[in-house]
Amino acid sequence: MGLLTIGAFAEAVRLTPKALRLYDRLGLLSPAAVDPESGYRLYDPRQVDHARLIARLRRIGMPLAEIRSVCGLRPDAAAVAVTAYWQRVSADTAHRGRLAALLVEQLSGRGTGMSDTTLQVRFAARSDIGAVRERNEDHAYAGSRLLAVADGGGGPAGRAAGAAAIDALRPLELADVPAAELLAMLAGAVAEADRAVRKAATGDQQPITTLTALLRRGSQLALVHIGDTRVYLLRGGELVQLTQDHTWVQAQVDAGQLGRDEAAAHPQRAILVRALGAGGPDVEPDLALRTALPGDRYLLCSDGLGTVVDRAALHTALTAAEEPERTVQRLIDLAHAAGAPDNIACVVADFVAG
Repeated sequence: MGLLTIGAFAEAVRLTPKALRLYDRLGLLSPAAVDPESGYRLYDPRQVDHARLIARLRRIGMPLAEIRSVCGLRPDAAAVAVTAYWQRVSADTAHRGRLAALLVEQLSGRGTGMSDTTLQVRFAARSDIGAVRERNEDHAYAGSRLLAVADGGGGPAGRAAGAAAIDALRPLELADVPAAELLAMLAGAVAEADRAVRKAATGDQQPITTLTALLRRGSQLALVHIGDTRVYLLRGGELVQLTQDHTWVQAQVDAGQLGRDEAAAHPQRAILVRALGAGGPDVEPDLALRTALPGDRYLLCSDGLGTVVDRAALHTALTAAEEPERTVQRLIDLAHAAGAPDNIACVVADFVAG
């Protein structure tokens, strides 16, 4: 079979000639030949399957840069990557839906959910140096409106970086705003935290820090997360991790390049791909909005707990009928029993009916 003109090829793969010319310029789908006189692009019929894959990925909204990566994978790995992409899209859509519902609620004057007086929080926070490190760069903070953990790094200024990140969020405890504005306010505070961390640089050392925090307004919780600190939710006896680590190893797991068991023991499992103070001028935290229910127990922790103590042991400690103070101590004891190779930061918060 001979080569196909760009028009015939476009019709066969359900892409427009304009799209094919764009993909050629980007090196995503180049023609098999170009007529030297007319400049017409000609395509090999064997390129049809590849082009149809690109078309399907575009129809689900995948960005071109991500399509390039998926097209370079084996079929099984590509399937894992597409699944991971769609899970992110679904989560983002659900998040936008919640924001829209809150906005409608605010505009229609129907209120913002439970008041602070009908849902109360009992909390405890503690950080521990662990058994190996010479200094403690982890921070834990808990108040009636704000819960936060941070894990500094990048040299001696790492501890100051973690403290600066939490300090940038602490004024939000005093802000009295509708629940619909929590995320926007939190995002602004995180940008300020990033600037504060950058200012903590000393000499040629640029400190960085992770940051995971919950900001409460009534029953509404705004969540911000960057790095490998974590949030877990215990609800109805089930323990769920609400955040995803921003590490190189986790990215390999998402792309189907590593299994979870391999990732847990990988020598590069602590390498961050996102953190405050790192990368370009625009910080990219994960933001989400959740609704707290009476009986919920939240755990915020650094990797000195989350990657050292397994999920089953965390679940057992959190389901014990103990106050947050004793639960925090139990969790730190578990980290020490496992060798405590890193600093430990831990916040436990119980939501109860007032």
